[in-house]
Amino acid sequence: MTRLFSEFKLRELSFRNRVFVSPMCQYSATDGVPNNWHLVHLGSRAVGGAGLVMVEASGVCPEGRISPLDLGLWNDTQRDAFKPIVQFIKEQGAVAAIQLAHAGRKASVDAPWNDGKAPDKGWVPLAPSALPFSPDSPMPRALTKDEIASVVRQFTDSAQRALDAGFDVVEVHMAHGYLLHEFLSPLTNRRDDDYGGSLENRMRLPLAVAKAVRDLWPKHLPVFVRISATDWVDGGWDLAQSVELSKRLKEIGIDLIDCSSGGLTPDAQIPAAPNFQVPFATEIRKKANIATGAVGLITEPHQAEEIISNGLADVVLMAREFLRSPYWPLHAARRLNAEIAWPRQYLRAKP
Repeated sequence: MTRLFSEFKLRELSFRNRVFVSPMCQYSATDGVPNNWHLVHLGSRAVGGAGLVMVEASGVCPEGRISPLDLGLWNDTQRDAFKPIVQFIKEQGAVAAIQLAHAGRKASVDAPWNDGKAPDKGWVPLAPSALPFSPDSPMPRALTKDEIASVVRQFTDSAQRALDAGFDVVEVHMAHGYLLHEFLSPLTNRRDDDYGGSLENRMRLPLAVAKAVRDLWPKHLPVFVRISATDWVDGGWDLAQSVELSKRLKEIGIDLIDCSSGGLTPDAQIPAAPNFQVPFATEIRKKANIATGAVGLITEPHQAEEIISNGLADVVLMAREFLRSPYWPLHAARRLNAEIAWPRQYLRAKP
């Protein structure tokens, strides 16, 4: 029996294996409402044997979307449209999860296949400080203290809708240069009030959001947080600060840290290569004593198996490889000589 395909448990929730589908923006929604594309995209990965299928970054408010084509979860129409998708994912034996997000200063851009430029129906992005992502990006407006308080409510309102839609796991997005990451990093947070300056102040809003979501979410179900473990820029957010944040998140009751990196600045020098982010998951797992997920250029079954069997992380989260191969877990199990259940509709094709 491989470790990759062994059962994993957090709180009272069991995952059939440790291969998780990472959230991947599809830029295919209208007014934040999921549709048949999302049903097929997410449902096929559940059919393919993943232990968890996570919905892409979903805006907690209209201005929290990256683009006008993003998913959202700020109203009941969106909530109700998610229900059949969640039901289908669960019927296939996978855990249904959703990532809640606010894009901050990286909001109000178009889909990447349209060069990511400002869309026709754009808006003024919100950020900790009025610093644009790049010279070509829209200028954000710094949030007031009252607006910062409203961000916490937006996350908890969306978390309640996620729960009502049937999701078992919710992930708070604190990575990739979006709003909560912007508060964490001294490169983007130049505030001189209680939300800027010291590490304690820069963590204040992200921790408040995490605590509010954790307090709302049922005690028997887990809450994840995705972080960028480093900005890959001198003087920015780094692994040591990520360890401290993870310790605080564990105290709050967060169950797993999804360990990514980068995304804060367009000029970061990122040494992308297979397993290049795995050491972040390993260090945080060891020093913060919390479950972690490893991400980034994980593509091969034996590679994923070694990460888990060597205790470098508790789960692996894959994105692009799942775009290439929706049924990756079924094929990986065969290469690892692991026995996992195939959908009965496909049994005639089982090797």
